[in-house]
Amino acid sequence: MFNWVIMEATPVHFRQEAAFCAQYSELKKRTLTAGALLPGTPGTLHRRKGTGYAYWYRIYYSTPGRQAETLVGRENDTAAETSMRQRMDFAAWSSRQVVTLRKLGFQVADKTLARVLVELHNLGAFSAGLIVVGALSHMAWLNELGIVVRLRQETARLPSGQPGLELGAPDTFLKSPLASKLPIARGEEPSGLSARIPGVEGLSIEFHTPGNDMIVEVAGVDGQWTARADPNYDYLLTAPESGALLAGGHCIPVLLPQAARLVWHTLFLSNQAHRLPVQASKDRQRSLVLAAAVMEHDPWALLTAWEQAPPAMAASLRPLRATLLASLGPLPELYDLFNDCLRSS
Repeated sequence: MFNWVIMEATPVHFRQEAAFCAQYSELKKRTLTAGALLPGTPGTLHRRKGTGYAYWYRIYYSTPGRQAETLVGRENDTAAETSMRQRMDFAAWSSRQVVTLRKLGFQVADKTLARVLVELHNLGAFSAGLIVVGALSHMAWLNELGIVVRLRQETARLPSGQPGLELGAPDTFLKSPLASKLPIARGEEPSGLSARIPGVEGLSIEFHTPGNDMIVEVAGVDGQWTARADPNYDYLLTAPESGALLAGGHCIPVLLPQAARLVWHTLFLSNQAHRLPVQASKDRQRSLVLAAAVMEHDPWALLTAWEQAPPAMAASLRPLRATLLASLGPLPELYDLFNDCLRSS
């Protein structure tokens, strides 16, 4: 897993080889039409004889060190056996592609996140409007735009660790029947702002929805969970785009915020009073690298997204002008844009 660092300058980044981007695009394309994904490792098929009948079972690891099994069908159910073998073959191919892409510098999240993302995908949560935000959305966009990030050797690394899962939930999703069917329970944090999936240890989930600073309660199958209503999330969640996340051995179709809006919104979050300095530093580093990638891909996207930003959000960003301009040594193409956009009116 990629570790961001505390540094004044932005990490060094460069564009992936065209052949590697094509490999990622092929994986994503095939995943988008694969339907439900098999959780965990591809696994193996075992025939087990019971009382009078023999059955096929898929034996796999749901998470590292935890074996699981799924009933496939009776021994003579050729259609079920063939279908499962085809799905396992695709899962094995996909896993090999992800391993290769990780070695080539693509961003890949860990297996715990993969388990949760696969489960949400199979339930149809992303198709219903749930959006991946936070650090994982930055990772996904770097892959989508074909950007590799390299860290300077002289910088001090942050403690290693996997980012939590942050999800944007539009009001239409929270009011949909699917929201109450998610296997989500209230998290263990005293603030009550986190959620978790029962059986998945060590991963906190945060839901964000547009609105004022308040808590939205949602009744789920594993108990009540909460979404935090935050100002300016309507800006971030407007017109999301289809994307994918590499995690574990999977490529998972997801919804992502528009990359340009993600840049400005993350910079906005970095300047909030509750943000710790380490968090703010990571927010700005992610945003500047993504901004450079967006600028190369679509020179007008950042300016358009800035012009559409809510006035209160833009006002909160302007005090960052000097700090951001001082960090743009490796990214001169962004200097004029940030200088003009963040200038006090």
